[in-house]
Amino acid sequence: MLHDSLMDSGTQSPRPAQDIGTPDVGQRIRRLREERGISLSELARRAGVGKATLSGLENGTRNPTLETLWAVTAQLGVPLTLALGTGPTIQGTAVEGVLLQVFEDESVTYELYRLTIPAGSTQVSPAHHEGVTEHITVFAGVLSAGPQDAPLRAGAGEHLTWRSDVPHIYSAIGAQDVHASLLIRYPHH
Repeated sequence: MLHDSLMDSGTQSPRPAQDIGTPDVGQRIRRLREERGISLSELARRAGVGKATLSGLENGTRNPTLETLWAVTAQLGVPLTLALGTGPTIQGTAVEGVLLQVFEDESVTYELYRLTIPAGSTQVSPAHHEGVTEHITVFAGVLSAGPQDAPLRAGAGEHLTWRSDVPHIYSAIGAQDVHASLLIRYPHH
């Protein structure tokens, strides 16, 4: 299945990542791809997205979903923020995230997000590159998240951690929206 057509388990269609500045994102993706000597066709194949989708993203004529951006950056082996820049609000099929901060050290990049997941919604996200982990603290609601085949559950005041180099989900359980913080840890290769 192409990541650009991922659907959540509800009735919502994939939404484009919002407030990203598509031409800049596309230029960053192209630069990262070219620096690694990967053809457009090869990156599209590896990321599981259509060649036309990737070309449109790079040319700034297509507004990508968050899932597409994660799939592409995972295959490039870089954190999402290298494609996005800093400070945007990003929108997946169910998850809305605001990038709050990027932290760098010699061997790891961290991205800190504020998340909102509407009650009753679910999002499946593609695998990040090898060794990436996610750490979520729930402030309100009940969250089921983690590897798609073995999700974890947390309520307000609880924390979840998992390796996100496999497909993973985020699901708001019950009638309350989930409000949480997400820290993604990307080891440098």
